[in-house]
Amino acid sequence: MSSDIELNEIGVLKRREIEARILSPILDALGNEFGRNEVIEITRTTITQIARQQGKELAERLGTNDLESYGKAIEPWSRSGALQLRILNQDDKTLSFDVTECKYAELYRGLGIPELGSVLSCSRDAAFIEGFNASITLERTQTIMQGATFCDFRFQVSEDREP
Repeated sequence: MSSDIELNEIGVLKRREIEARILSPILDALGNEFGRNEVIEITRTTITQIARQQGKELAERLGTNDLESYGKAIEPWSRSGALQLRILNQDDKTLSFDVTECKYAELYRGLGIPELGSVLSCSRDAAFIEGFNASITLERTQTIMQGATFCDFRFQVSEDREP
């Protein structure tokens, strides 16, 4: 856990750049050998497992896993203007915001790997919140990474799911 805290000092955008610069050539080589689609799917599965564990670790580090605490803890992802957020609604049961600018999408496009952006970044979001608190759901219908003008993040505490 402490390694994530130290890594967050550089901000998540810089972390993703470092990861992408290492992973992209590895994924290319593995894709050439074993099939690109299979390698990408294994990568996506692994990334979501990591994100789920990181969400759990964040809740443990914070000592709470409520939606309000989660909303306050997202600063490392938006550090240095990495994300521009428009908050639509925030209370104890709902957190709704739009990402109107995403430097993560710009990063992956700039590296010439736009197709990996959703695998290495966007696919983490739902798994992360699930690890943080399984009773919180994320609904997102579009992302800038996939060509939309904004990402719609809609977190909701669901009484039907176990925390």
